[in-house]
Amino acid sequence: MNKPTPSAPASREAQLLDIIRALALELHPHRQGNLRVGMESQLDAELGFDSLSRVELLLRLEQAFGVALPEHVMATADTPLDLLRALESARPSGHGPVRHARDTAALAAVEAAPDQAATLMDVLDWHVNAHAERPHITLLGEDGGPQVMTYGDLFADAQRTAAGLLERDLRPGQPVAIMLPSCLEYFHSFMGVLMAGGIPVPIYPPARPSQIEDHLRRHAGILDNARAAILITVPEAKIAARLLRMQVLSLQHIVTPDELRPEGAALPRHAGQGSDIGHLQYTSGSTGNPKGVVLTHDNLLANIRAMGRGLQADSTDVFVSWLPLYHDMGLIGAWLGSMYFSVPLFLMSPLTFLARPERWLWAIHEHRGTLSGGPNFAYELCLKRLSDEQLAGLDLSSWRVAFNGAEPVIPGTLRRFTERFAKYGLRHDAMKPVYGLAECSVGLAFPPLGRDPLVDRISRDALNHAGRAELAAADDPHALEFVACGQPLPGHEVRVVNEAGLELGEREEGRLQFKGPSATSGYYRNATDTKALLHGEWLDSGDMAYIAGGDVFLTGRRKDIIIRAGRNIYPHELEDAIGELEGVRKGCVAVFGSTDPRTGTERLVALAETRERDPERLEALRMRVEGLAVDLLGTPLDDVVLAPPHTVPKTSSGKIRRASSRLLYEQGATRGGTRAVWLQVVRLWLAGLAPQTRRLWRVVADTAYGVYVWALLLVIALPTWLLVVLLPGAATRFTVVRGAGRLLLKLARIRLTVQGLEHLPRERPCVLAVNHSSYTDGLMIVAGLPGLWSFVAKRELVGSFISRWFLRRLSTEFVERFDKQRGVEDARRVGASLQAGRSLVFFPEGTFRRHPGLLPFHMGAFQAAVEGGAPIVPVVLRGTRSMLRDGQWLPRRVHVRMELAPPLQPEDNGWNAAVALRDGVRAEMLRRLGEPDLADQPVLL
Repeated sequence: MNKPTPSAPASREAQLLDIIRALALELHPHRQGNLRVGMESQLDAELGFDSLSRVELLLRLEQAFGVALPEHVMATADTPLDLLRALESARPSGHGPVRHARDTAALAAVEAAPDQAATLMDVLDWHVNAHAERPHITLLGEDGGPQVMTYGDLFADAQRTAAGLLERDLRPGQPVAIMLPSCLEYFHSFMGVLMAGGIPVPIYPPARPSQIEDHLRRHAGILDNARAAILITVPEAKIAARLLRMQVLSLQHIVTPDELRPEGAALPRHAGQGSDIGHLQYTSGSTGNPKGVVLTHDNLLANIRAMGRGLQADSTDVFVSWLPLYHDMGLIGAWLGSMYFSVPLFLMSPLTFLARPERWLWAIHEHRGTLSGGPNFAYELCLKRLSDEQLAGLDLSSWRVAFNGAEPVIPGTLRRFTERFAKYGLRHDAMKPVYGLAECSVGLAFPPLGRDPLVDRISRDALNHAGRAELAAADDPHALEFVACGQPLPGHEVRVVNEAGLELGEREEGRLQFKGPSATSGYYRNATDTKALLHGEWLDSGDMAYIAGGDVFLTGRRKDIIIRAGRNIYPHELEDAIGELEGVRKGCVAVFGSTDPRTGTERLVALAETRERDPERLEALRMRVEGLAVDLLGTPLDDVVLAPPHTVPKTSSGKIRRASSRLLYEQGATRGGTRAVWLQVVRLWLAGLAPQTRRLWRVVADTAYGVYVWALLLVIALPTWLLVVLLPGAATRFTVVRGAGRLLLKLARIRLTVQGLEHLPRERPCVLAVNHSSYTDGLMIVAGLPGLWSFVAKRELVGSFISRWFLRRLSTEFVERFDKQRGVEDARRVGASLQAGRSLVFFPEGTFRRHPGLLPFHMGAFQAAVEGGAPIVPVVLRGTRSMLRDGQWLPRRVHVRMELAPPLQPEDNGWNAAVALRDGVRAEMLRRLGEPDLADQPVLL
């Protein structure tokens, strides 16, 4: 056994062990009295230090010994002895903060973007042709100067890598695994795989060299599922990686980036298509059921373009990132997004950020970063670790988008980070909670630019008991807070459904589903999980959420993934392994995450049943559980609870109830005697029975209500149609329709509230401009407003005999939407009707869609008002979208509100007057509607 060096004072060794022991007990208080710390103790397997707790340990050591430890110590140190040696060779800490000069050199703006590119290779080709010498990536290392890669460098190195892969007989469509840290070789390896016709498969590298063999063994499942033909990795891993060939039959070559760059090689180029797989993003663990998300070039480019549009990204931006490249947010969001929009990317390793989080903020200062971000724990780490002295002189005024995603966003973190760093120039509206998932490439919902973070404060009882996100009273001490993660990216949609798959209304909690051009087609070679993911054209996110005002509010996860420091951990893998240990009751283990408010990340907890009672045997079993977690996942547990039999809650079919286990743990009920635990479990089961019964009843009641409304409609519609067709006089026919509509609303128990009737002109014709949300909007206008109205409808409705006769008898004006010549004639005819004294109802959006948001306006309503010299009244309908939205066929009972704004009078004649009228109406609608403005969609004329 190695001994400490003779020159090391005994007091230094004792002080080191005291610091380690104190922190270990803070992390694992249950080990008080039986924690043994020696110079050879393993920091992870025996003492339970993960990456974040290692950061805290290094900080305490630096403060205690007055030194500055190299960043790599966090990754390479395995024992206290390693730390002692690092302390002996460390340089003394500085006497003040490092001053960072600003990099004032700015690159020339690039006016265009590769919008016609079909593949990622096409994107790189475009840049090489446009500006091969433009800096693309600057790698910020711990020591030495920055390393710069231009677009031309990337292209040339990627071609040589592709040649090396083809020399090793890589065939088109074969996956190639890339297990590299953040380095310039990563980028040309990824692009080289694509150029050679392969499929890149990023997997995360080992945290420490001593863990390479265990790390590779844990990833054998991913490599086997992907059928990887080649593994590109670091030189240190090559020997251990050869052992994988016995487990991964497809693996033919294990190479380093340098070995894949033959000099003078031919310059290959695979002719790819947009439908080809761009890369496989593995989201689950390695020993269970690996899930590789299939992402095509079409998916990736659609997501990059949509995110860029949402962020208004262009070449004048600067992206500063420490995000790992094996993670979709770092790979797609930071790198590929920067490449597409000609944005210079300044990159540091995740290890640099964890060890020195201030370097992230100073890099934003120095390079005038405009785009940057990370998971919630990154912001918490800055709040906890950084002193005002370290931040003296910092300027974050250039940082316009600070995105927070990849793990639950904590409202308190947003507030505290914004408040603290406001004095360093951080704008309040820079903080952007975002939502995404690998199954949608990376991004799904972004908040609008210029808006401060939106936090919803809702009633805990209403959400837990009725599944409704009702706003809480101001003095409610038990209110829940949820952060708005924004609205779907352009071209994408989301919805919330109940357990029966029926879409829910505004502020109702359910399963979040999505669709769009960025969405995956499924998991690679995994038909079972693909089937569970796809629900027709919709994909299941696995998250619980509600929608309010067009924003997505996440409330929890249906899937049991634990997100810890930005990494996904799948509990079933560890549960199965712990259940095989002698002394643990098989099938009676729950692994779950419990949010730690101090760090903003989730604690990893294992609750296991055992019949052991002897303290020494229990401690030995606990150590085996902790060692197994490190061996299997590469990260230690935060807490291990060994409880008596019948502690772990299960469903009636025997499945582990992880959410209930977490609640027991947080209530402290897992550490009591058997009788107390039994009582707690029974009470917990009874407490959960009523909400589950209520939610089941809601599903049944909602379905029955929808069927009932359809039956009412059929009974009322037939005689109404006949009367309208047969009765003389427009006023009489309109009276029949209004009476039928009010009867339907009354019998369906749908409340319609109308405000602002005093704004309706009485003595002259006018134009109503109404937002369009649902098939029921016309019914609400007829039932809610007095007078005689003529609707302006699309000409396609003339094609149906039933609708043609009915609408014509109600003096409906039909207009052409696609034939421009006929559309002009229709517009003149509608204007003449207005001049003749008929009031008109327009839906200027022309159509509606299922997701909240005010679509762009057609100009017909405003031209008609100008030509007829008539006032136009903005009318806002709220609630009809939830009642019966696009694609939904079972109506829901809601409260519909109609509000009439003061009329706007055309100020002049001609096109400019119509445009001014349109803008005024739109502003009035948005002010009252509470939905996002989708005016950036293509303009409709």
